[in-house]
Amino acid sequence: MLNKEKFISDSLRESSEVKLSIETACKKEILKAVKILVDSFKENKKLLLCGNGGSAADCQHIATEFVIRLSHNIQRPALPAIALTTDTSNLTAGGNDIGFENVFARTIEGLGNENDVLFAISTSGNSKNIIKAVEKAKEKKIYTIGFLGGTGGKLKDLVDLPIIIPSSNTQRIQEGHITVAHIICELVEDELYG
Repeated sequence: MLNKEKFISDSLRESSEVKLSIETACKKEILKAVKILVDSFKENKKLLLCGNGGSAADCQHIATEFVIRLSHNIQRPALPAIALTTDTSNLTAGGNDIGFENVFARTIEGLGNENDVLFAISTSGNSKNIIKAVEKAKEKKIYTIGFLGGTGGKLKDLVDLPIIIPSSNTQRIQEGHITVAHIICELVEDELYG
């Protein structure tokens, strides 16, 4: 049985250490992602997001920050962002009719346009449906940013810009993803409307 007090302390320390290591491991990639998104939004392009499980929830969270706003001290119009994880009819029909590994790729085929941006979120970097989504995005000349963890998996070499959280712990990777996404969103808001 876990020592609950020690577990809490250890978890918080580990989370803090991972977040601090993101500065060294990912700062250059974060700045590049901000530039890509700013340029895309200036061209009236959109952000698409896909992921599974907790990463699917992150897609919805991140898309909302772009559409509504993150910084309450900046008044701005909505930015076009769509979480491909929220349409249950589309996901279940796709899973049933064309296979779950194809559901995001199919939606990108229908909604994606050249110079849009895709956030492909996978803690392992090996999710088959995310790999297929990235492959379809590349066919459509959509810029792909991978929110990954650990070694980056197969997606590391497939995406245009991998942002790899330096941890092998899924929880810490997910916490890193949402932290990085918040930083990116806030910097994009500032660049466009600050």
